[in-house]
Amino acid sequence: MKIISSDSNPNIKNLIKLKKGRNLKLSDVFLIDGARELEIAIDSNIYIEKVYICNDFIKGNEKILNKIDKNIITYTSKSVFKKLAYKENPDGFLAIAKKNRFSVNDVNLKNEDTIIVLESIEKPGNLGAIIRTIYAAGIKTIVLANNQTDIYNPNTIRSSEGMIFKVKLIEESNLNILSWLKLNKFKIYSTSINSSNNYVNEKYKSRCALVFGSEASGLSGFWLKNCDQKIKIQMAPEIDSLNISVSVAIIVFEVLRQRGNIKT
Repeated sequence: MKIISSDSNPNIKNLIKLKKGRNLKLSDVFLIDGARELEIAIDSNIYIEKVYICNDFIKGNEKILNKIDKNIITYTSKSVFKKLAYKENPDGFLAIAKKNRFSVNDVNLKNEDTIIVLESIEKPGNLGAIIRTIYAAGIKTIVLANNQTDIYNPNTIRSSEGMIFKVKLIEESNLNILSWLKLNKFKIYSTSINSSNNYVNEKYKSRCALVFGSEASGLSGFWLKNCDQKIKIQMAPEIDSLNISVSVAIIVFEVLRQRGNIKT
């Protein structure tokens, strides 16, 4: 078994360069750091180009080796792998995978009657937490309006617990999203701290789009103007906002409660 032990190796140098934030965001590939996340990606039919493995770290995760094409595996030394991995305590698996690109035309309208729209979201960790929440609720699509973050940032993957590989993430402009929602008869609910309408007062029986704004400034005037209804989570007067992932969870599970089932 050949083991790469020098970070001057051309493939390792390119991977370290790719790892830098801007390079990775502009690339057609992304990195998966971790055995559990890699296994979920493989089971979700994500195209894996290359897998770097360090035997010094993989104790307890050997079973995943049976799922990886041996022709795409490269083994590295402990010191080299630590330079490749994002995790402080790596588990010996780092993969290069192909990014999936989805459009609104990929949404299965027969099965997906609730769409989450996130406008100008900035923090990868929040996006990952939202992905995990909506997947738990049986929702399979998030539309990112005027997106400000890297969908496949390692923090997104980690905080989603790998569920990022099981949902559709669609990047589009506000105008194109609105046109598509109107065309397909979605009722649009925009969240706003200035609304007097408590979210629990609505009946979410038909197709609905739940629209949430950025962590810093909330929704833009575009979505406040072009919605069917504004809704608000009632809170104590001393506070006027929640973390966006918490807000999504509260409203999504109210929709789920009203409908009485999770779509799997």
